[in-house]
Order: sequence, then structure tokens, then C-alpha cells
Amino acid sequence: MPRTAVLALGGNALIREGQSGTYAEQTENAQRMAETVRWLHANDWNLVLIHGNGPQVGNLALQQEEASARVPPQPLFSLGAMTQGQIGSLLTLALRRIGKDDIPDVVSVITHVTVAADDPAFADPTKPIGPFFDRDEAERLARERGWHVAEDAGRGYRRVVPSPRPRDIVEARAIKALIDQGIVVVAAGGGGIPVVEDADRYVGVDAVIDKDYAAQQLATALRADALVLVTSVDRVLLDFGRPGQRPVTELTVDEAERHLDDGQFPEGSMGPKVRAAVRFVRHGGHVAVITSPHLVAASLEDTPRPGVETGTRIVAAPERVGVSR
Repeated sequence: MPRTAVLALGGNALIREGQSGTYAEQTENAQRMAETVRWLHANDWNLVLIHGNGPQVGNLALQQEEASARVPPQPLFSLGAMTQGQIGSLLTLALRRIGKDDIPDVVSVITHVTVAADDPAFADPTKPIGPFFDRDEAERLARERGWHVAEDAGRGYRRVVPSPRPRDIVEARAIKALIDQGIVVVAAGGGGIPVVEDADRYVGVDAVIDKDYAAQQLATALRADALVLVTSVDRVLLDFGRPGQRPVTELTVDEAERHLDDGQFPEGSMGPKVRAAVRFVRHGGHVAVITSPHLVAASLEDTPRPGVETGTRIVAAPERVGVSR
């Protein structure tokens, strides 16, 4: 019986450090990820791909504001929908280039995600989007455009927006129906289009949902076997930046929670990924993996082979567990 994996790709996986974000650059990066998807599909995995959109939605917002004298700017949640279409197309075309025999069907689903109207995140913007600026430029833009700005990992200043926690995936049933047919699905891009429930309707709100939390929410709703959080590093590091820094290949959920409580995984770094992984396993998932694209396949093997590198696996019990039912 096919297993289901939800793979979450960061927006930075498509626009890497040092790149400007041209279509050609993003296409090349998407093609590398498509090869990982090919392997998983060939090994009897049903797949849902979720992508971040921090660089893309921020760039689009900047373009909107620069052209506001000629074209009415759209709200941030609408820009999130636009990037879902853009990046969904990018990933779909990359998978199509592999060939119909390997991946016969791919569908990109515009996905809405409910959030609470009173989520504290709306009063405390923390999610960085768009390009980096030096401090003077960032402060000028904040004054002129009413932005909130903050330093991002010592690399410069970026615009920050609210990032409320996801509650429900509106299109979860439709996505489940697609993957049950063996279709590769691109969904919940950028963490989903944030909406709040107002009586019998949904209303968009200006925010960007963390894609790792949205991936966990969708993986749990789909009763997926595996949640894979794809990042730029091979595995999680304990005591990061200290003399005793060391990689870890497997953690139980109890160990991971202790490390979170000890401050090992900051919110602006690995914190959301580890929290999402823990929540997924706590809610019945078999294994959560945090790793780079080239180690995804090895990390999802039922019994990782001796001497073969894997990413960081987070599991329920101390012994290594497979993901077969």
C-alpha cells in the first residue's frame, strides 16, 4: 500500500543565498528537487509538496508598491495566492520535465488556511519577507510605507509581517482525494492563504503563515506517514555555534522537546521545524525528517543502511522505527 509523505520546501530552496531570484535560477533549483520526488514516487510514496514564499511574496509586495501610481496594489493575502500560482507552476513544470512515465499526474491546489482572528501574532510581526536592506534603507522604508522591519540572522534587515498559527486546511479533503488517486499534489504554498472564519464565509487577512507549521497541519489532516522539512543543512545541530557543536541523526519527541525547552532551537532558526516535527509525531505520524534535498531519500528508508548518511529523524520511541504500516 502506498505511503504518504508531505515535503515542505523553503522559499529559499528556490532562491538560494547569493541569487537574485530570476526565473532561470528558480527553475534550475526546482529541477533538483524534482529528482528527489522522482525517487520517492518510484518507491511507492504518495506525495504532497508544500513550498515557502518568503522571498517571492516580499519581492512581489515591493513590486506592487513601486507600481502603485499606475496599478492598484493588492493585499498581502492576495499576493500569497499569486505566489502559490507562480511557484506551483514552477514545481509542476519541473516535475513534468522528468517524464510522464515517472510522474504521470501533478496538480497544484490553491489552498486556504484558517487562522484565529485574535492570534497574538497580529500584534507582533516576526515573519521576514522579501529582500535584505541595510539599516538606513530599512528604517526609511518603515517610515515611508508603515512597514515593520527587523534584523534577520545578522545578514541585514527585512520587512516582517504577522505569522499566525494555522488551524485548519480548507481544501484538505480535496487534497486527500487527489493523493488517493496517486497524483502528486502541490498545496498550501507559502503556508497557505490566511483566512479567518466570519459567520458562514472566509475572509482573507494580511499575514504569512509559517510553511513548516502548515505542512504539519496538512500532514496530520491527511494522516500522512512522514513529514519532511527540507532545508539548506543536512541535519540538525546541537550546541550550534559553540565548540561542542554536533549533528544529530535521530531524536525522540521527548528528547526534541527537552532541547526546545533548553533553547537549543531558536524560533528564528530551527525552532519552527523541530516544533512542527514533534507535533506531527505526537499526533500519530510515523517519522518526521529535517534534512537537505540530497538526503531525503536515504532518510525515509524503512531501515537506514549502515554507513549511509541521513538527515535528522524525529520518532516516537527510542529505537529506530520504519515508516511502513
